Amino acid sequence: MSERHIGVGLSVMPEPAWRDAAVPLLSDGQVDLLEWSFDTGWGRDLPAWLDPLLDFASENGVLWGHGVSYSLLTAGFPERQEAWLDNLRRELDRRSYVGISEHFGFCHAEGFRRAPPLPVPWCEATVRIGQQRLARLAEVAGVPVGLENLAFAFGRRDMLDQGPFLDELLSAVDGYLVLDVHNLWCQVQNFGVEAGSLLSRYPLDRVRVAHVSGGSWSIAGSSPWRRDTHDGPVPDEVFALLPTVINICPSLEAVVLERLGTSLEGQGQAFRDEFLRLRQVVG
Repeated sequence: MSERHIGVGLSVMPEPAWRDAAVPLLSDGQVDLLEWSFDTGWGRDLPAWLDPLLDFASENGVLWGHGVSYSLLTAGFPERQEAWLDNLRRELDRRSYVGISEHFGFCHAEGFRRAPPLPVPWCEATVRIGQQRLARLAEVAGVPVGLENLAFAFGRRDMLDQGPFLDELLSAVDGYLVLDVHNLWCQVQNFGVEAGSLLSRYPLDRVRVAHVSGGSWSIAGSSPWRRDTHDGPVPDEVFALLPTVINICPSLEAVVLERLGTSLEGQGQAFRDEFLRLRQVVG
């Protein structure tokens, strides 16, 4: 049996601090692939260096797309989602993506807008909504589509249901799972569960992409609460969990380091060291 190759890449950010931190890695050929959250750039003035970078990755077949505002599980089908799909069509006229993924949950509803996606209960109605939305996304994308697990859960039931809920949604389009290892670790910390037990609830055969990131702690009541804020270094515990993820996800082909560009001022060398550590772990 031949050894599988797992590429290691970066989530692209438009801030100058991200560019300065990433350029040495890109120049040295250390970065196998890029992921771009395309909808964060819609309607914005982006820096001149960004388009050539994304176009190069697209032309070489190593660009993955990751949306953040489709709001898969919003009830109904408001004009905002239709406009999002129209923007995606224009995006795909310009660039080719290996796959297009979004987040599980919802981030907007009529009269309501919130940045981080929130979960909904697992039931027949929400499964039907999610499968319809994924089918629409797959129709427009024309490439494999996927979903990312969330760090946040309203309670233990939400946490335990997320894996089988995702499996039921993805099975309708034969989609892939973006397994965010830090998000999983957040739930391990916040709910006191064992990582291996929680992992076993996810459709691991569907994992094609893994995200690795850092975050921050907040206080909920009197207890610390781990959040997926992407503004800090990757915890050692996440690095320690990654080999297990690699070993039990037979279809994994890409591992992506995420870090907000706004958090990288003065952190360029630490960011590069972290990426090289990630390459070593994956390798």
